[in-house]
This record gives sequence, structure tokens and C-alpha cells, in this order.
Amino acid sequence: MGGQWSNISNFLLYLEVSLPLLGIGIAAFMAITPYKEFQLIGDGDEINDPRKFASAQAAAYTLGGKVLGLSLVLASAVFHSVNIIDLTIWGCIGIGAQVILFYLYELVTPFKVTNEIPKGNVSVGILSAFLSISIGFLLASLISY
Repeated sequence: MGGQWSNISNFLLYLEVSLPLLGIGIAAFMAITPYKEFQLIGDGDEINDPRKFASAQAAAYTLGGKVLGLSLVLASAVFHSVNIIDLTIWGCIGIGAQVILFYLYELVTPFKVTNEIPKGNVSVGILSAFLSISIGFLLASLISY
């Protein structure tokens, strides 16, 4: 039974570090977009306004993809870290890489993602979500290498 308490304390310690890292990653993404994701999503219940409804969907897709992509990176960092400091370092590297790659995506597309989401371009939101998830998988595997 004594070994279980050690596992539980490690679980709680890693949870205590990884959840704030996820929050920092989400906050970083929300800080670099000119629109307010939660406001767009919250305003999406107005079904009489198709633009608000579409904007909410687009924002939910893109933010959800970013959360999932960040979670993949952090899960790999947790799995492969040798201690909490290692987790923190690799988590921060993963968050930074995700943000940099978002800027690269914004740069190479023929449209501006940050302009299309508030306009309700759901297709851009879905593409952004899949890209964030794909980048998350790629970065997660790089952490394990």
C-alpha cells in the first residue's frame, strides 16, 4: 500500500504542473488572437443570427483543436519526463512551438485565420483544428525522440 501513496503523490504533482501548463498554453493562444474566443462561443446561441452562430462554431473548432494539440504535447512531456523540471521545460517548449507554428500557418495561408474566424468561416476553423491536432501529434513524437 505504501507504493500506491507514492504513485498517487506523483500523479497529483504531475497534475499540479501539467494543468497550469495547459492553461498557460490556452491563454497564450487566446492572447495572440484579436478576437475573444469565449465571447464568440457564448454569443453562438443566437440562432436567429447565422453569422454569430457560424462564428461560434469556427471559434469552438479552432480553440478545441488548439486545446487537443496542446494536450497531446503535454501528455508526451508527462510520459517522457524524468522529473517535474523536465516536464516543465518540455511543456514550455511544446507550447512555444505550437504558438510559433500557428504564426507560420497564418503567414503561409492565402487568408488570415484571425480574420476568418470572427466572420464565421467554419471551414477555416475546422482546418485550423486539424492542423493544431496534427502539429500536436508531431511535437509529441519529437519530445519522445
